[in-house]
Amino acid sequence: MSERLQPGDTAPAFTLPDADGRQVSLADHKGRKVIVYFYPAALTPGCTKQACDFTDNLGFLAGHGYDVIGISPDRPEKLAKFREKEDLKVTLLADPDRTVLEAYGAFGEKKLYGKTVTGVIRSTVIVGEDGTVERALYNVKATGHVAKIIKDLGL
Repeated sequence: MSERLQPGDTAPAFTLPDADGRQVSLADHKGRKVIVYFYPAALTPGCTKQACDFTDNLGFLAGHGYDVIGISPDRPEKLAKFREKEDLKVTLLADPDRTVLEAYGAFGEKKLYGKTVTGVIRSTVIVGEDGTVERALYNVKATGHVAKIIKDLGL
C-alpha cells in the first residue's frame, strides 16, 4: 500500500495526459494553489457528482487562487466523454498505470460494502504555491466534499 502524504511533504511531481491527450504537469501550476483530487472512475454516479461540484465551484475557487485537477485511472478518451456528457470545466487527467495515484497515497486497500478491496481511494490533496502539501484528505465522500473543502479553507 502506498504511503499517505502529510502536510509539509513535497507534493510528488507529475505529468499526465488530459482528456485531449495534452500533457499537464503539476509544475504548470507553480505559484498557484492546486486542489488535486483522485476519484475511482469517470461516468459513475459518485464521481460525476464530485466532478460537477468542482465544476460548479471552479470560478469561486479560482478567484481565491486555487486551480483544480481531477485524476483517475481512466484513459483520456473516457475522460473526454465524461467532460462532454457532464459539461465539466475541471482539468481531468488520465493515470491508467496508477503511478501518480500511488505516489499520492490514493491507491491501495479500502473498505467497499464491508469487504477489503484494492483500488482508488477517493482523496484530495491541497498543494501550496511552493509545491508542498497543505492538506491531505483520504477516504472522502463524493457528496458534499467540495463544500467541506471551501469551509475548511475558510473561503
